[in-house]
Amino acid sequence: MDILLINGPNINRTGKRKAEHYGEQTLEEINAEIADYARELGARCDMRQSNHEGEIIDWIQQAEEGYGGIVLNAGAYTHYSYAIRDAIECCSIPVVEVHMSNIHAREAFRHTSVIAPVCAGSIIGFGKQGYMLAVRALAER
Repeated sequence: MDILLINGPNINRTGKRKAEHYGEQTLEEINAEIADYARELGARCDMRQSNHEGEIIDWIQQAEEGYGGIVLNAGAYTHYSYAIRDAIECCSIPVVEVHMSNIHAREAFRHTSVIAPVCAGSIIGFGKQGYMLAVRALAER
């Protein structure tokens, strides 16, 4: 199975911001571990990151053509992007929402995910392991 992993705004700053929430590894280091893990499961994982909502929407829409599932950390867009929510809702492949931090244990504005109701599932608060769990869930589907 081919899986598309999409990281949203500011996730490229992982390793440089709020280590208590996101850890000390860079996104590149985390991506390398995810790629290795996916290979162990017999899957391939392509990773992308964007700070631009429209680009994320384009990737979700295009993913139906070549991927069996999407792992999505929408970052702050999780809490207010109805455009990303609509793209997920129209997508014919499963999308798993991932957040490295526990969004429910942070600021009140982070407690609501507008994308969760249209995702196959959500994995929240397990750091980089959340990505691994999502990849496994999709690979075993």
